[in-house]
Amino acid sequence: MGAPTRLILASASPARLATLRAAGLDPEVIVSGVDEDEVEVFEPAEYALKLAQLKAVAVAADQPRALVIGCDSVLEFEGEVLGKPDDAADATERWQRMRGKAGVLHTGHCLIDTHREVWLGRSAATQVRFAHLDDDEIDAYVATGEPLRVAGAFTLDGLGGAYVSGITGDPHNVVGISVPLLRLMFDELGFVWHEFWRPANGHS
Repeated sequence: MGAPTRLILASASPARLATLRAAGLDPEVIVSGVDEDEVEVFEPAEYALKLAQLKAVAVAADQPRALVIGCDSVLEFEGEVLGKPDDAADATERWQRMRGKAGVLHTGHCLIDTHREVWLGRSAATQVRFAHLDDDEIDAYVATGEPLRVAGAFTLDGLGGAYVSGITGDPHNVVGISVPLLRLMFDELGFVWHEFWRPANGHS
């Protein structure tokens, strides 16, 4: 099957874009503008998938002959669903709770072929184990502003990587987009992953 003329990432996340580019893809970015606060919180995987679907659908509506990728991530920790912290105080309180413990990062993925009007939704989960941080380390990390911009108040591919002691599952998923899962979703819709690589076999 021929690929749609355009590949679109319906997310403002620099980490998701960088992950796709590192995997050889070069999608356009169109931000959905979906209000995440309007979505009721269900169980974590379902919540992340619902947000991913809303983002993808909002962008796909105006994009003919495109393959649209929508993603959203939440952290499941001690029975709570945690998105981005409200403010620095919230991020600090979270890290005081999370240090030395583990959570599960859920990322919902929605893939829409706007030409055939078909779509897929899948969720991936990765266990994340947090290092034992003292209060000074938490304060220093929160002061950088990084925890305020990401679900769960941590990153794996940034400053927060030093504070994650280990993971079980796909590391890409923790960054916000599971490349192995996305390849399988492409295949399920009849597309070949490497056909979306940039020219020169994905290396420009």
